[in-house]
Amino acid sequence: MKATIEQLAKVAIFAHLNPEQAAQLLPDANVQHYQAGEMIMQENDRLSATLYALIEGKLRVVKTATTGKETLLRILSTGEFFAAPALFGNAIAPATVIAESSVQVLTVKRETLLKAIQMTPEIALSMMAVFNQRLQQLHETVHGLVSERAIVRLARLIQDAATEQQMNLTQETEVNLQSHYHMARRIGITYEECVRLFKQMQGIVSYRRGGKITILNQQALHSLAHGEVEL
Repeated sequence: MKATIEQLAKVAIFAHLNPEQAAQLLPDANVQHYQAGEMIMQENDRLSATLYALIEGKLRVVKTATTGKETLLRILSTGEFFAAPALFGNAIAPATVIAESSVQVLTVKRETLLKAIQMTPEIALSMMAVFNQRLQQLHETVHGLVSERAIVRLARLIQDAATEQQMNLTQETEVNLQSHYHMARRIGITYEECVRLFKQMQGIVSYRRGGKITILNQQALHSLAHGEVEL
């Protein structure tokens, strides 16, 4: 299905474009629908020279080790683009991308995107900002897995999720992080340990079924996420 200007505007790197600028992308911009559980791409797939972006729903990005163990890398939300190797790398999918819910994925052919960037360089700057943020998050994740306690990693995951979901951290906040299982995979611990850590964090956060987490004490969570306190 052909994309509309309104759908293009849902992608963060295109949100600042005026209708005339966005129209440059329309000839080769399409939208594909997927149902929950469907695979958008599989690790090591050969990708077409295309920008992939999520304009509705949530996507799960996972990587599978040679042992068969699956690691959750991140959850993509509306407005994010993914599968960068299709644009700037070897065109091999670095991970598997699966629909967490009913989703809409927008694609724009590389040639069309590059022409638009020539006319509107701000698109490239927006993309560089996203790559920089992801590199910083990757650095923090690797550092955390190597040197930080599991409870610190969990506290930071909750705090980062609140920031990504643009929650107001000055008052009681509810964050959606799915299940204990998903959170455990994101910070490299077992399901059982994740459940135990939430019990330790009573009074700081509360967990409800479906990954609904309420931050009860912002300052305590901040201190825990920065390794300033022991529980």
